[in-house]
Amino acid sequence: MKADYLIKDAQIVNEGKSFKGCVYILGEKIIKVCINPDDQITPSNTINAEGKYLFPGVIDDQVHFREPGLTHKGEIYTEAKAAVAGGITSFMEMPNTVPNALTVDLLEDKYNIAETNSLANYSFYMGASNDNLDEVLKTNFKKVCGVKVFMGSSTGNMLVDNEKTLEGIFKDTPALIATHCEDEQTIRENTKLFKEKYGNDVAFSMHPLIRNVEACYKSSSKAVELATKHNSRLHILHISTAKEISLFRNDIPLSKKRITAEACIHHMWFTDQFYDTKGGFIKWNPAVKTAEDRAAIRAAVNNDKIDVVATDHAPHTLKEKSLDYFRAPSGGPLVQHALLAMLDLVEEGVFTLEKTIDKMCHKPAEMFQVHKRGYIREGFFADLVLVVKKEFEVKKSNILYKCGWSPFEGHTFKHSINSTFVNGNLVFENNKFYETKKGKRLLFDR
Repeated sequence: MKADYLIKDAQIVNEGKSFKGCVYILGEKIIKVCINPDDQITPSNTINAEGKYLFPGVIDDQVHFREPGLTHKGEIYTEAKAAVAGGITSFMEMPNTVPNALTVDLLEDKYNIAETNSLANYSFYMGASNDNLDEVLKTNFKKVCGVKVFMGSSTGNMLVDNEKTLEGIFKDTPALIATHCEDEQTIRENTKLFKEKYGNDVAFSMHPLIRNVEACYKSSSKAVELATKHNSRLHILHISTAKEISLFRNDIPLSKKRITAEACIHHMWFTDQFYDTKGGFIKWNPAVKTAEDRAAIRAAVNNDKIDVVATDHAPHTLKEKSLDYFRAPSGGPLVQHALLAMLDLVEEGVFTLEKTIDKMCHKPAEMFQVHKRGYIREGFFADLVLVVKKEFEVKKSNILYKCGWSPFEGHTFKHSINSTFVNGNLVFENNKFYETKKGKRLLFDR
């Protein structure tokens, strides 16, 4: 029997276990996982992974890659390259591009771009607005990851604040509904108060006071209420407050949950103490909040009230992020450094390796019912990442995002991404890309 690759003597972290072993790849798939090399299989290429970790490729369930329409900030090509260099082999991208992905045809346009340009595997959310429910219901959710609902500020025509429309979305959508939850009225009232007091001279440290805990909780609890009423499949993105965690359960397995939650890297890394030095570069919606909120989110990831870890990768240009508070857009680039950041938190004792892989690889695959990805299993697609214990300093010269900056600039991570496989293809190794074969459209077992 032949194989294209043998990855031998790696420290494999998979399905709650860590063990030294070997993985054989033939074509797009993993054909054997074993402790010792199998002399019945002849590999064309052998990778000695002694001293390296082997993980399933990360599945990021929330990114903004900015194409079409906002390509001065990022492109599917550039951001997918940054993703695979960070060990992310599959992404799910949001619909607030220009034009907004609010029709089946506009959604397919994005898939066509990715088919040509994305090194990583890809899926794109169908967008919901106040007046496109008919289009949402046309979507083939065996080929589309879910529906995105902005229950808070957004770009274009994507703020869904019509009560009748919300009822219709939660009642009739047959697939996962992913929500951005911040109450728009609360934010407007807070913004008015701060403008009256400070004019335009509002400090970035006031961001979590304007987009505050109550704005998040009011919207999240409303989403949970709607989902409970209609038995919808709800997934609340980027939890940023301790208060919201009470909305979620950990007494049943993920397969039985109808309501799930996501934590993002920035809400588990930064706190409001960073605004004085980072300013607009850590301005996200929802806002980075207190150390107590951060601690609660980390605890909820560990105790399974929060189900997945993602990035909410959302690049803006350096010029845009350098503007004053009201003009600087929210969001930042993270896909290249997300896994490394989690591994630093492992080193600090915040998470275990097994929990990290569970939340970044296994749980997204299970939650979205991704077809044959997210695990190191025989018969599954060979989406894999090799990681080495070697310091990696983030600096301008090695940042791969089109925007050219990172909130981690100047930080030295304790690990580096050695190589990444997507569908059995070696696409990244020792800081070099191999771009002959592109990623594939994710499919879903629904």
